[in-house]
Amino acid sequence: MPEQIVIERLEFRGRCGVTPEERARPQPLAVDLELDCQLETAGMSDDLAHTIDYAHVAQRVVDIGTVQESQLLETLAERILTTLFDEFPIERATVWLRKLHPPISLVTRSVGISIERTRLAQHVLRADPPPAQFLVRQLHRLPKGNVLDVASGSGRHALFLASLGHQVDAVDRDEQALAHLSDGARTRRLVGVSSRMFDLEHPTQIPNLGYEAYDAVLIFFYLHRPLFPALINALKPGGILLYETFTIENHVRYRHPKRREFCLAQGELLDLTSGLRTLHYDEGPHEGANGLTSAYTAQLVAQKPFAPGPST
Repeated sequence: MPEQIVIERLEFRGRCGVTPEERARPQPLAVDLELDCQLETAGMSDDLAHTIDYAHVAQRVVDIGTVQESQLLETLAERILTTLFDEFPIERATVWLRKLHPPISLVTRSVGISIERTRLAQHVLRADPPPAQFLVRQLHRLPKGNVLDVASGSGRHALFLASLGHQVDAVDRDEQALAHLSDGARTRRLVGVSSRMFDLEHPTQIPNLGYEAYDAVLIFFYLHRPLFPALINALKPGGILLYETFTIENHVRYRHPKRREFCLAQGELLDLTSGLRTLHYDEGPHEGANGLTSAYTAQLVAQKPFAPGPST
C-alpha cells in the first residue's frame, strides 16, 4: 500500500452550479482527499518539515473552493488537483468532491465526482500541445538527467520533459521556433530548458552534438541519415535513444512526407542504430505527428552499451 495523507469530509461553502441561480448563493460542499507521498522521513524525524502539512492542504482547497465560481464540479476538482500537484510533493491524488444539498428532489444525501490522477497524467493533461503518446508510454525508460531534443521545433517535448524535472537541451535550425520554445519555458517558469540554433544538415560540416554528454536523446518526425553517428556519439554509456518517424508505407498511403527520402524503409531504423541495444521496436500505424490522425511510423527505444570495465 502507498503511504498516504488522508483528509475526510472537508466542508466549506462554494458557488458551484450550472444555473446563475444556483451559483448566486454559496452551498455546502465536501471534499475527501487521498494523497500518495513519502512519509518515512517524517516518521523517523518527528519533524513537520519532512512531511506534508495537511492543515495547509485543507486551507488551499478551501481557498480554491470559496474564491472562484464554477459551473461544474469537474472544473472545481481540476482546479484543486492542479494546485495539489503544483504546491505539494505528491505522486498521486484522489479527490472526491460533492454537493451536500443538491437541488434534486429525489437525492437524499449528496451528488459528486471522484477523480484519481497521477502526477505524470496531470503533466500530460496540462501540456499544450500534448507530447507524443510514444514518449509518454516510454517515459519509464528515460533516466533522469540531461536530455537532447533534436529538431525540437517549438518544444512540445522539451517543455514537457522539463516540467518533469529533466534538464533539456533543444536544438533546431528554426530560430523562430526556438524563440517560441524559450517563451514557453519562461511562461511556465521552467528553468531546465536551454536551446540553440543548429544546422543539422550542413552540407560540408560533420554535425557535432557533443561526446557522451546526454543521458537520453530523442527525435520525433525528423530524418537525416548522416546524423546518426552524431546521435549515438552524444549518448553517455547506458544512455537511451528514443526515435519515431514516418515509414515508406505512410508515403505510399498518404503521400506524406512528399519526398520518399524523408521516410524509413522497412527495418532501416534498426540498421541505422545497429550499435545500440534495442529495448523496444515497432513499425505500423500509430498516432500521427499532430496527435490526432493515424500515421505509419517506426518507433525505437535503444540503449548505448556501457563501457567495458577494466580487465583483471
